[in-house]
Amino acid sequence: MKQIMKQMKQTRAPLVFALAVAIAATISPIPVAAQSATASNDTAPSPIQIAQGAKAWSENCGRCHNYRDPKEFSDKNWDVIVNHMRTIAPLPGGVARQIKAFLKASN
Repeated sequence: MKQIMKQMKQTRAPLVFALAVAIAATISPIPVAAQSATASNDTAPSPIQIAQGAKAWSENCGRCHNYRDPKEFSDKNWDVIVNHMRTIAPLPGGVARQIKAFLKASN
């Protein structure tokens, strides 16, 4: 009986987390200021930002990974990958944006 209760608790935790994320997403919409900031980030990056991104990519990503060809993933994929690695690596937001700009420009 203890094993069954333990298994139920283990399988219930991911469901509770997913439900909490879904509720939080519906309750707290993105503020208007954040939406406009996101929209302004969609503009074309400058050549300087792309060059800084190439340098940041070579200095940060190669520490743990073999370098991936930027053409291997789409822009949307790179958004997800860089955002994920930003939390793991810990990269500052500006550096992550530079790396994304380089990867997307090279894509």
